[in-house]
Amino acid sequence: MIAVRKLPARYAPIVMPFVLSILMTAVVSVISTLRSLGATPAFLATWPGAWALSWLVAFPTLLMVLPLVRRIVACLVAAPPGR
Repeated sequence: MIAVRKLPARYAPIVMPFVLSILMTAVVSVISTLRSLGATPAFLATWPGAWALSWLVAFPTLLMVLPLVRRIVACLVAAPPGR
């Protein structure tokens, strides 16, 4: 097994929205592109651009709204015992 060097914990607030935005925009753009074009050769040509554009919007948006989302969730969900 290959040992992978991990990033320091201080990078978690950037890495989490980065990975989340990649995965979510990939799924959503695949679904919407397939829905509009169908499983055609045009899909393979169109999807990467659709994904890239959606990711360029999603990543900075997540960075900006994540603090607000955390506050909203804290208002809606009880804190774990002992906190």
